[in-house]
Amino acid sequence: MTATLTRPAHAAAPANELAGTWHLIRLALRRDRVILPIWIVLLSILPASTVSAYDQYYPTAAAKAALSAGAAANPSFAVLYGPAFDLTTAGGFVAWRLAGFTALLIGLMAVFTVTRHTRAEEDTGRAELLGSGVVGRYAALTAAVTVAAGASVLIGLIQAASMSATLPKSGAWVLGGSIALAGLVFTAVAAVAVQLAEYSRTANGIGTAVVGVAFLLRAAGDSTVDVRWLSWLSPIGWVQQARPFAGDRWWVLLLPVAAALVIGAAGYVLLPRRDIGVGFIPPRPGPAEAAQSLRTPFALAWRLHRGPLFGWAVGIAVCGAVFGSIASGVGGLVGSSPQMLEAVERLGGTKGLTQAFLAAMAGFFTMVASFYGIQAALRLRSEETAVRVEPLLGTSVGRLRLAASHLVFAFLGTAGLLLVGAVLLGLANGLRAGDVGGNIADMLAGMLVQLPAAWVVIALAVTIFGLLPKYSSAAWAVGSLALLISMFGPIVSAPQAVLDVSPYQHPPKLPGQEFTATPLVWLMVVAVVALGAGLFGWRQRDVG
Repeated sequence: MTATLTRPAHAAAPANELAGTWHLIRLALRRDRVILPIWIVLLSILPASTVSAYDQYYPTAAAKAALSAGAAANPSFAVLYGPAFDLTTAGGFVAWRLAGFTALLIGLMAVFTVTRHTRAEEDTGRAELLGSGVVGRYAALTAAVTVAAGASVLIGLIQAASMSATLPKSGAWVLGGSIALAGLVFTAVAAVAVQLAEYSRTANGIGTAVVGVAFLLRAAGDSTVDVRWLSWLSPIGWVQQARPFAGDRWWVLLLPVAAALVIGAAGYVLLPRRDIGVGFIPPRPGPAEAAQSLRTPFALAWRLHRGPLFGWAVGIAVCGAVFGSIASGVGGLVGSSPQMLEAVERLGGTKGLTQAFLAAMAGFFTMVASFYGIQAALRLRSEETAVRVEPLLGTSVGRLRLAASHLVFAFLGTAGLLLVGAVLLGLANGLRAGDVGGNIADMLAGMLVQLPAAWVVIALAVTIFGLLPKYSSAAWAVGSLALLISMFGPIVSAPQAVLDVSPYQHPPKLPGQEFTATPLVWLMVVAVVALGAGLFGWRQRDVG
């Protein structure tokens, strides 16, 4: 069928190879009407909100000097945030704390967006169907690149405009422009990844690996003067080397422009040299008959989930080691600011600054791990839309058994990620504090007590999947809303009624607070009810 509906790789491209691009852009925007605005709002508001926080928490010259000294004294901060060029101004602080992470997140957004509207469409057969009509060969890739690039540029523009109201305009536009260009570079990387891989999950893996390597190159380059040149090999490093609010190197922006053009052109060159549904990296053929260990729904689910679970575990482990290494030096960042001390304690606890920071990290890791749980829970929906669920249900496999095979990874996989994070966070801090066993035990308690909150968010994703399958992507909005409330609510002194909307606000903050079981019981009740509602809907509704 592929041979009859696709042009040979050697065929000349007709003049209308972009036919249908505008319609595919509109379709992509409609499909992403939930998830894309979340990305844009989340990444756009971070710089401006941090400006006000800096003025509040470091109001005096002494507090700013203590901040600069604390950042310089601990090299782990350079690994995590990058070089601190100027922490005596709000703009320099924003660029230090947010530039690298925002570039990382916008890169992930670009990779996921391009893959979702290109390679994922080929996986389901929709691209082949469209290609047999009036849609040009380059239309799908151009539409996906336009949407991802447009979102990146919009994020950069909003960041620059919002910061220009209170900060120097030149620095604001350098920071916003460099973030937008980082998104364009990773959009181009995704355009190449979808040509190399045959399946969307592989393309996402290649793209996210490139983003991760870019972050690691930047971290390695900033860790010591001897390898500082490594930062110049990373698009994330370019964002920080542009030095917004600390010299404003406009010429550095030429690097991501050139990289985006060259890498993006490579994606367009590769596209006509393959058929629809085929990648340049050939898939590894499996045996003619499945092994006995693969003849159950759980075994199939394990094959589908093991890659993402391992990737998330590695990321959580690295973050745990990095955050644990800076826990004992967090006092240097807070300095003598009572406002900053109060904010950290509201996020984490009340018994000591280090304990408050570790408790805050336990909550942060829980929020991050919840997104893995959402991804794992919604994998059943992606299998359903790819018409791979119906053949399984046509056998002796029941709906609940099939759902359970995926949900066990959503719920227990999240618990496993928290265990990994707790061990690495406690180990790294314990090595610096001289008490490895005690710190690991404290972090295990601090992480696991947060687990019911994560399970509530995952259970709500199952509810949406079961009752409103067409709106399954709204599960990401639920998780993002809870994260935003928990991360920024205490900082901006949001009302308690608003904070209570997030399930992450209810578990006791350990270490630092006394353990209370009542909120955990209520969270488990909510999770069980939401999970039951979702499974009931899944059992009753049509498949597809």
